[in-house]
Amino acid sequence: MKPIQKLTLCPACGACPEIAIYGEEVHIGEEGNLVKLKKGEWNELVKKIQSGELKEV
Repeated sequence: MKPIQKLTLCPACGACPEIAIYGEEVHIGEEGNLVKLKKGEWNELVKKIQSGELKEV
């Protein structure tokens, strides 16, 4: 399946994790080091970042 959207966490280099959105799943990372979130989980993460509940560490 081809991703709907694809981006990297750091466009300045090719070594940073990639985020790819596939319909109902969001993949973060690469083969062997991959996190898969369901659409609802991803949306919850985005909400927490936007509301300020999650901050930089």
